[in-house]
Amino acid sequence: MRLGVLDVGSNTVHLLVVDAHPGARPLPAHSHKAELRLAELLDDDGAIGPRGVDRLVATITDALQTAEDKGCEDVLPFATSAVREASNADRVLARVREETGVDLAVLSGSEEARLTFLAVRRWFGWSAGRLLVLDIGGGSLEVAFGIDEEPDAAVSLPLGAGRLTSGWLPGDPPDPADVKALRRHVRAGIARSVGEFNRLGRPDHVVATSKTFKQLARIAGAARSTDGLYVQRGLTRKALEEWVPRLAEMTVEQRVTLPGVSEGRARQLLAGALVAEGAMDLYGVDELEICPWALREGVILRRLDHLPAERAALGRTGGEPRRGTGPAGSGEHGLRLIPSEGDPGSEAG
Repeated sequence: MRLGVLDVGSNTVHLLVVDAHPGARPLPAHSHKAELRLAELLDDDGAIGPRGVDRLVATITDALQTAEDKGCEDVLPFATSAVREASNADRVLARVREETGVDLAVLSGSEEARLTFLAVRRWFGWSAGRLLVLDIGGGSLEVAFGIDEEPDAAVSLPLGAGRLTSGWLPGDPPDPADVKALRRHVRAGIARSVGEFNRLGRPDHVVATSKTFKQLARIAGAARSTDGLYVQRGLTRKALEEWVPRLAEMTVEQRVTLPGVSEGRARQLLAGALVAEGAMDLYGVDELEICPWALREGVILRRLDHLPAERAALGRTGGEPRRGTGPAGSGEHGLRLIPSEGDPGSEAG
């Protein structure tokens, strides 16, 4: 079946179209993204302003048309920290629902971490042992640890690259005092969670996902994305510690010239590097590996895991799959099957 995952993130709205079925890896068929940087569009009251909501509705409408054009049977729409933490989230979600027909499922921070962990576990397999997974988004940092597909510990911290850049680094290049203050803030935030993970023991393998980690690995010498998914890419703490002061002295225009750094993410790169450096240091990580799969793939995998049971239930009742509003007649978009926080077996709908 052909599925679309509509990810309303803090930096981008990203539609990933994949061909997938239970027991097989999802094969990417198309990617459609637009940079909104919602985490940077919050007003003083923490609300997404009218311009941001207008752009969000227009972008989702465009993504749904693309999903229909690409033949998606179903679309799995979800939103993360920028919408989750907006003071006007309910109004934003209501307007999206009214104007596009999409009922965005707002993932909790724990759900983000758990679904990302699932994707990483499936990518590396059981032989990777105990995994520590780090993911830096635009609005939050997710950390998860475990030996199974469900992590033993998962946290979400308000330390996203977009959020921190907007709130702490107004200058270009940033004021050294602002960089120092942000570094202190980041490390204090991460340190509050370290004890919870240290009690679980040392990981066998440390993995990072997200655009921020990929760009940091690339400027530190990792292979280009055009070299393919299966090329091993890593990042050492030593290399990161060398790059942080260099990034702090650069303007946004200068950062854009670095290998693998996009114009839309260049402004956030320093904040992301400070979070990555702090996480690697405080969690005692000398080296990590980059995983090409992350949250979107986790959403797809969770949906596929539930598909056989859903089809069996329909067969017993003689019913038809539930449909509703959305591209090509799809409706609830399968997100009723994403586990809710604190209950991995429950349905979120």
